[in-house]
Amino acid sequence: MTKPVVLIAEELSPATIDALGPDFDVRNVDGTDRPALLSALADAHAVLVRSATQIDAEALAAAPSLKVVARAGVGLDNVDIKSATSAGVMVVNAPTSNIISAAELTVGHVLSLARRIPAAHASLAQGLWKRSSFTGTELFEKTIGIIGLGRIGALIAARLQGFDMRVIAYDPYVTAARAQQLGVQLVSLDELLEQSDFVTIHMPKTPETTGMIGAEQLRRMKKSAYVINVARGGLIDEEALFEALTTGEIAGAGLDVFSTEPPAEGGPARKLLDLPNVVVTPHLGASTEEAQEKAGVSVARSVKLALEGDLVPDAVNVAGGAIDPFVRPGIALVEMLGQFFSGLADSALTSLDIEVRGELAQYDVSVYRLAALKGYFSRIVSESVSYVNAPLFAEQRGVEARLVVEAESPLYRNITILRGTLADGSTLTVAGTLAGTRMVPKVVAINGYDIEVPIEQHHIVMRYADRPGIVAIYGQKLGEAGINIAGLQVAAQDATGRALSVLTVDSPVPDEILGAMREAVGADLFRQIEIVEG
Repeated sequence: MTKPVVLIAEELSPATIDALGPDFDVRNVDGTDRPALLSALADAHAVLVRSATQIDAEALAAAPSLKVVARAGVGLDNVDIKSATSAGVMVVNAPTSNIISAAELTVGHVLSLARRIPAAHASLAQGLWKRSSFTGTELFEKTIGIIGLGRIGALIAARLQGFDMRVIAYDPYVTAARAQQLGVQLVSLDELLEQSDFVTIHMPKTPETTGMIGAEQLRRMKKSAYVINVARGGLIDEEALFEALTTGEIAGAGLDVFSTEPPAEGGPARKLLDLPNVVVTPHLGASTEEAQEKAGVSVARSVKLALEGDLVPDAVNVAGGAIDPFVRPGIALVEMLGQFFSGLADSALTSLDIEVRGELAQYDVSVYRLAALKGYFSRIVSESVSYVNAPLFAEQRGVEARLVVEAESPLYRNITILRGTLADGSTLTVAGTLAGTRMVPKVVAINGYDIEVPIEQHHIVMRYADRPGIVAIYGQKLGEAGINIAGLQVAAQDATGRALSVLTVDSPVPDEILGAMREAVGADLFRQIEIVEG
């Protein structure tokens, strides 16, 4: 019997090859040699890459037998996930391979800033002996503020508690009980900035979090404080950071990531490299031997599972395993509903029911629970979220997730409802379905308001006291900003006299326009939601 062909397109550790085992025909190719790669893909069933090999639509078209693309690392910028999904090719990565390395690098930046180690080294290397120029500060009894208390944030908390630091955190999606388990005090973002001696950010990069540390936030920090970003470039406004560092608003910064990498000449990130109170590293969060080996072994195991037809824990685009064709189209819908739900939630989730109603009740839809959690957590944690680690994120945050399956569905052939309880005691419901022969994913209800809106990339959801002229008011605001409304539906007012508008827009709406819209319509619920594929 012919063995499946596994193509190794970049140098990986010997442990990676060992993890594949003897059941595959393992071949090697230089993934940066495009003609050689395309030729080698012709009969490949799996391909393992790192960051240099581009697996795009052309490469996928050259691989008719390909079942899985495995990226030995966290990022997936070099893999065209949309084209892979369309071709029925699974994409996997190693989402947890670098979390310890990233946490330890963060601690390294904290220590480097506190004791001015890089500057002292550079001075001594030049033959100078200026001890008095490099007086530092102890971490003992100082306050570390962690923005984003996910797995990396929790690891940092544990390590810095060993220095007898006070640890506070801001994470609207973490419950007080979870924070207490970690020995961390939850505070508001403003309180964290005002109280911390060191601030480190560990959030996913979304439209809401991009630039979340800007001029206003930096002004709230102590003049003696330091800020560290080892998560995603662009979470800190680099222009505002440069201004704060050069005017003495804060004492210094430690940066491993930048909005443009490598920092372009003349760009805002490039100016930061020349400042004496900045410690920089070239995106080294995953650059340890241990992290690289973990990544290789992890994706090798995923490749084995995929080619054997089993559920693949770290698949980022499809769930894998034996899933009925009737069930599979709904996976993407439920994942998008999870993103929509998290975009509407006011506080941390404590419990979530995933209700599946209609003809789907005859099938095994357990993957929908995973998809809902994956969609929900993909917006709120900095780590990559997969079908296997999403329940772990839920467990860590004390979220109880339950699948409910019922055949009765009076209004739709099939409908999936996410019904959650939040930490503030409120409830939130979002429902969706696949409509028509083209199976268009739609949101069909939000908190009891009946709507039918196709799920697109950019949405605005607002609730307000129903009165004439509201649509004209927010339509004018968007028109003046040059933003087109691609779709709009207004749900009838409820018993309180409030109506719900759901808009689809062609591009993200700037914060100042959103603020003006909210004030103009008097909205008591106002959210901009971006749906991210994959």
